[in-house]
Amino acid sequence: MSAMGLSFGKSCRLHHKSMVDNLFSHGKTFYDFPLRLTWTALSQEEADSLFRAGCPAGVGALQMLVTVPKKKRRRAVDRVLMRRRIREAYRINRIPLEELVCSCPEIRTLQLAFIYLKNENVDYAEIERKMRSLLGRVVAAVRSAHEG
Repeated sequence: MSAMGLSFGKSCRLHHKSMVDNLFSHGKTFYDFPLRLTWTALSQEEADSLFRAGCPAGVGALQMLVTVPKKKRRRAVDRVLMRRRIREAYRINRIPLEELVCSCPEIRTLQLAFIYLKNENVDYAEIERKMRSLLGRVVAAVRSAHEG
């Protein structure tokens, strides 16, 4: 895979308030400590219903956000460090999920929210291992929901 295929642009970031609210109110959750993953798959109609003028063109097929609560990591440097580690682990390991979303025409966008749950910093290797586990569970859940 080329470096361009692993880029993490603005269309990959979940930032629309209506979409974030919908994700946390209707999403499904997986845990693999120290990460919690809340996710949902939206059809074109569901995505359009979240906006007055339909879903904007800049919304990518796969979107994510990372949250590191201030209650868990008090220092901003620690929150930023953990956000970067989580985002990098996701960026490197998201390819099977992208392929699945692109092969399912009924999915307009798949939204993911990663929440960091531990009171201490965790090294990148553990974050990446947990990320692979969580993304594998999402791939299995999406496959079973759209094939069965």
